[in-house]
Amino acid sequence: MSNLFYRGQFDSYKVSDLRKSQEIIKESYIQKKRVFLSHKHDDLEDLKGVIGMLEKQFNVDVYIDSMDKTMPTITSGETATRIKDKIQKCDKFILLATEKATESKWCNWELGFGDAVKSSTKSVALFPMMETKTSSFKGREYLEIYPYIVYENGTSKFSNGSYIEKGYYVVEKRNNTICYTQLKKWIEK
Repeated sequence: MSNLFYRGQFDSYKVSDLRKSQEIIKESYIQKKRVFLSHKHDDLEDLKGVIGMLEKQFNVDVYIDSMDKTMPTITSGETATRIKDKIQKCDKFILLATEKATESKWCNWELGFGDAVKSSTKSVALFPMMETKTSSFKGREYLEIYPYIVYENGTSKFSNGSYIEKGYYVVEKRNNTICYTQLKKWIEK
């Protein structure tokens, strides 16, 4: 059975501080894959766990704009220009899709821009994190068009009857078929 994620689920992975994520993305010949993690600033506690999980389990550098000291102190057009630049420089775009984030004009704008520059490389995904098991994204059905990240516990089966291995996957609907890609492989593409 695939599991979506719930608030607090990644607390054991929490990074102690976000200083690493506030640095400018550096170009380097030895480079980890870079992920732009779009989020609502109110979700920083859950964000720390998601960043820790991605960095520790998938060996990526995660960029978050909310801790980037080079961003203007007052939100402006310059903020949007810099965010666009960061999204373009990162290899992948993930939206931490909490209820607050999906209601945020900025997160939705970032998702739209990420979609425009990354969709041809299939480099956009949602990381849905619900408040409760009864939460939903009613009224934001456009989110259904994006691949999303899940955790499979090893009890679900593919349509051919074989078990889906335990682990994190990016799930995408293609031609009425649900396709699973291991998150590690998706990141490395």
